[in-house]
Amino acid sequence: MGLHEADIRARQRQSWLLAGVVTVLCMLLEAAGVRDALAYDRAALAAGQMWRLLTGHFVHLGWTHSVLNLAGLALVVWLVGTVFTWLRWLYIGFVSIAAIDAGLWLFNTDLDWYVGLSGMLHGLLAAGLLPRLLQRDRESMVLAVFVLAKLVWEQVGGPLPGSESTSGGTVIVDAHLYGVIGGLLAGALLRHREPQSASI
Repeated sequence: MGLHEADIRARQRQSWLLAGVVTVLCMLLEAAGVRDALAYDRAALAAGQMWRLLTGHFVHLGWTHSVLNLAGLALVVWLVGTVFTWLRWLYIGFVSIAAIDAGLWLFNTDLDWYVGLSGMLHGLLAAGLLPRLLQRDRESMVLAVFVLAKLVWEQVGGPLPGSESTSGGTVIVDAHLYGVIGGLLAGALLRHREPQSASI
């Protein structure tokens, strides 16, 4: 059973509202200049500053980096914002963040510092595409191919050309991979809980 038009509109409003909250949060943190106190910092985490596992994803290298990530968030909402309810988007976001944090801590032991939304955005997009891929939606298949090609490029050749100069610093491409893994895991778990529902 598919979603009614009213349900789709409601999800669209919820997703844009949630994105708006994230946008305001990121902009306030940027304006406050608290990046160093909130960034993912391996030494600080080892000293017990565990809040950085969450807050590091909402601070940025600067205004340009922040605006680029928030534009990416708007794009994700536009592409797949109606796939899940806002509570499920929160769940997917937190699972994606957890996957990124775990991946960076366990496998990128030489990485001392990380900030930005981009890893989580990759997770949100992957989770949003998953149900549509299972329904064999052609547009989603094309988009998924682009996402996969981007991940492969980044793992083999490093960041996309121009991405580091635009963002103002080093792009941690492994965070994108870990985010996708987390997003797919969260999306699959939600799908498993309601295998017969098209209104996830």
